[in-house]
Amino acid sequence: MNVTETTRRFLGFFAHHGHQLLQGSSLVPPDGDPVLFTTAGMHPLTSYLEGRPHPKGRRLTGVQRCLRTTDLDEVGDDTHLTVFQMLGSWSLGDYTGPQSLRWGYELLVNGFGLDPGRLHATVFGGDDQAEPDVASLQTWTDLGVPVELTTQDNWWSNGPVGPCGPDSEIFAWTGTGPPQGTPGSDERWMELWNHVTMRYRRRDDGGLERLPQLSVDTGMGLERLLMVLQGQPSVYGTDLFGPWMSTLPGLWQPDQRSLRLLTDHLRASIVIIADGVRPSNTGRGYVLRRLLRRSLTTLWRDDQTRTLGDLPVPLVEHTLARFGQDTDSRLVRDVLRGEEQRFGSLLSRGRKVLAQFEPGRPLTETDLAYLHETHGLPPELVTELLG
Repeated sequence: MNVTETTRRFLGFFAHHGHQLLQGSSLVPPDGDPVLFTTAGMHPLTSYLEGRPHPKGRRLTGVQRCLRTTDLDEVGDDTHLTVFQMLGSWSLGDYTGPQSLRWGYELLVNGFGLDPGRLHATVFGGDDQAEPDVASLQTWTDLGVPVELTTQDNWWSNGPVGPCGPDSEIFAWTGTGPPQGTPGSDERWMELWNHVTMRYRRRDDGGLERLPQLSVDTGMGLERLLMVLQGQPSVYGTDLFGPWMSTLPGLWQPDQRSLRLLTDHLRASIVIIADGVRPSNTGRGYVLRRLLRRSLTTLWRDDQTRTLGDLPVPLVEHTLARFGQDTDSRLVRDVLRGEEQRFGSLLSRGRKVLAQFEPGRPLTETDLAYLHETHGLPPELVTELLG
């Protein structure tokens, strides 16, 4: 089942159950939103999950592009990505968490053909502020899916304040042979689909208050779902990444880890640029700059003649189309090349500056602060230059 059919089947299932389709929105939240980027499918729906009526009704579904930098150092492993697409379904004061779990199980097992014996659930077991999620536990027990009770791992919030509540996560077994252990004891259980019962609002003082309506928010990474459906050992083996994984080796001959990092970071950079962000030293622009400079550092490690100008236009256009963006690929390529040129100039200047320091002497925090504030050389770049 390819990416197009997978997405169509997910949305079709929820449309059949009365959900209205939402168009995916920009990675850049509206003015006034404190977060840098949309990190989850529910982010654009926050006010509706808190009780505001939605113009399309109380049952919604859609695909939302998301960006997360919390897992940046893990990018290159089998499952973590910077930019990804999240399949979502929402109940705004309509049906409850158990109904969402039953539909989720039905879609995974009957709709996508997953072996129920390779599924495991986790459920909120309660803490000193909220009771255990007994309803979800009973639902999984009735469906015959094994359950592990946790506390913090099954409590969802969108930050230190705001809507929150217990969640139940569905995990899929990605190891060879029969499933073993639990999600908490064996990392071969991969988190696949999260179902959140949005029941509370976290106040500034840390306390919880009930929301005026009980809502359900679910999110499942499209790339991880494809990995399971297509029997791949990593998300990079799915058809979604095929154009990148077949093109970059012929351009630059990167090793496997570098190939994954370049694929992730360059895809993410293209999507961020297409949503209107430009490289800078602060905020969203700094995230983009960091992704591109990590890519260029990897690209130039073995050959400094390599350039982002080598990226074929069809590869850029494929990425823009996959994320539903109609930005001109030439504009995206101009931004990539412009940042490459700036970074190349910075590296040349940085090498000259560092040559003034005594060879072999470890740099102090004062040295690093001086290099950053006076010459614009961030510590991570200094480390790369010295390495």
